[in-house]
Amino acid sequence: MTVDHLNAFLLEFSVILLVAVVAVRISTRSGLPSLLIYLGIGVALGQNGLGITFNNAELTQVLGYAALVVILAEGGLKTSWREIRPVVPAASVLATVGVAISVVVTAVGAHVLAGFDWRISLLLGAVVSSTDAAAVFSVLRMVPLPRRLTGLLEAESGFNDAPVVILVIAFATPGELDSWYVLLGTMIAELAVGAAVGYLVGRVGAYGVKRVALPSSGLYPIAVLALTVLAYAAGALLHASGFLAAYIAAVVLGNSKLPHGPAVRGFADGLAWIGQIGMFVLLGLLCTPETMGSAVVPALVVGAVLVFLARPASVLLTMTPFRLPWREQVLLSWAGLRGAVPIVLATIPLVADAPMAQEVFNIVFVLVVVFTLLQGPTLPLVARWLRIGPDAMGEDLGIESAPLEKLHGHLLSVALAPGSRMSGVEVGELRLPKGAAVTLVVREGSSFVPDKTTVLRAGDELLVVTTEAVSEAAERRLRAVDKGGKLAGWLRGR
Repeated sequence: MTVDHLNAFLLEFSVILLVAVVAVRISTRSGLPSLLIYLGIGVALGQNGLGITFNNAELTQVLGYAALVVILAEGGLKTSWREIRPVVPAASVLATVGVAISVVVTAVGAHVLAGFDWRISLLLGAVVSSTDAAAVFSVLRMVPLPRRLTGLLEAESGFNDAPVVILVIAFATPGELDSWYVLLGTMIAELAVGAAVGYLVGRVGAYGVKRVALPSSGLYPIAVLALTVLAYAAGALLHASGFLAAYIAAVVLGNSKLPHGPAVRGFADGLAWIGQIGMFVLLGLLCTPETMGSAVVPALVVGAVLVFLARPASVLLTMTPFRLPWREQVLLSWAGLRGAVPIVLATIPLVADAPMAQEVFNIVFVLVVVFTLLQGPTLPLVARWLRIGPDAMGEDLGIESAPLEKLHGHLLSVALAPGSRMSGVEVGELRLPKGAAVTLVVREGSSFVPDKTTVLRAGDELLVVTTEAVSEAAERRLRAVDKGGKLAGWLRGR
């Protein structure tokens, strides 16, 4: 590649990126999922559009894997352990046993109704049975749901990529599926080792990041993202689930009160958007519309079985023992969104040169487009129809911590969510420990220095300076007042 080629590439890439950014705005206003716009951009750039010829499935798979690592890392960094901890057992069962049920039911439908042989039917069932983390995370930002349901969807989408990848490789590669016992043992071992690697990298990485004072705040996001990629690579090289390792490492890091947390999450969010845009555009380029006609009917059949039979069956059989209400089970069934993950997984048979690989890719592509159009825009309507909304208490109190190394202290940024019982409390009534003080209040775009009689309101942002010794105590007190009001902990003292 010459400098002229580089200049042309950068021009094209920047134009595509800007168009994709504008597409996000259009999608949020219209309710049209942005992934479909990105796929459309790729198709428009392809050989049936502007004439760009691209048929490198292996490169698409490699870059798709890289994008998925970043997307899972971003989702993990934004996942609240407090929200998902009560539903981790349920999410784990849904992401493993539920996936197996979905694969079997979808495969039976593909075999009986579409006439595929059993191996192709199982491959199709495995490819489409994983919910897409990018789609789920983006939709949850626009659809307020109860914390339990939000945490369950987030955890499931983060967990279920790993077992599905193992199944797809087994069904797509001749000789991999020697016996069900070997497959089950391999899956359990890979998931267990991947989870252990992710937890270890997350814990050690968090310890190091919090204790090494880096010279620039911009280095913290790079270090954290590098740790999640390290977890993926270490897990993959150990023949374990790298995707699960990356997600768990990100969850551990994101809940470890790292320095410059907002900057870390903002950096990850930007990289995840780039990953999504690049991945969808590449997948659109890989698509050849003239070959899609024969895939429409099988895609509608397999998709209908997946959405209306397989997903509800997997939710019903795995969530009923956890006493999940039927309304939430219905919404959980409808919120099993597919996106880039199934299409990326559909490149595995292409690279492995499996039988009917191109047909499988075409079917999955059409299925994702059609059923994303069906499920994505209608999810808010289904939630309203089921009368499922956010918890009455609103969101958790948002507290971010940044280190003040030279002062041996911390600066806490506190955001009062709607429903916070800190609203109406005077600053003096917070009863913060000695060594902590509210130094600034930001309200409706203006800031002022409060005194002890300043009454706090929902929507306020507070800057609290604390010494290192009382930082955790100050945070505990703020969260207690947020949940219980100014009398929280009164009988127990401070």
